[in-house]
Amino acid sequence: HPVEPGAGPLRLRDLEGDVAQREARWAGQNLELTTLEFDLAYVLARHPGQVLSREQLLEQVWGYEYYGDLRMVDAAVKRLRAKLRQAAAPDTVIATVRGIGYKLVIDR
Repeated sequence: HPVEPGAGPLRLRDLEGDVAQREARWAGQNLELTTLEFDLAYVLARHPGQVLSREQLLEQVWGYEYYGDLRMVDAAVKRLRAKLRQAAAPDTVIATVRGIGYKLVIDR
């Protein structure tokens, strides 16, 4: 799997994650993420404010070069955004950078 269980903990402001357990919390509240959503959050949080292309996300999250439909990245980002909103994480946004990809923005 691309995000190895031995990777360091995820900590970015109010976002915390346990890689071994694939559990993420926002301000102490469990986010109930799938493994894929956790890995996506982890990769974005490791590069706050940095734009990652869909291709980079596919390689780092899915773990392979993907030469087909990139909409699977868009769908995963949409699900992750919804879960962050549900957890009342208004200061955290996964911003779309048109024509390039996505970046994690925390305004605090």
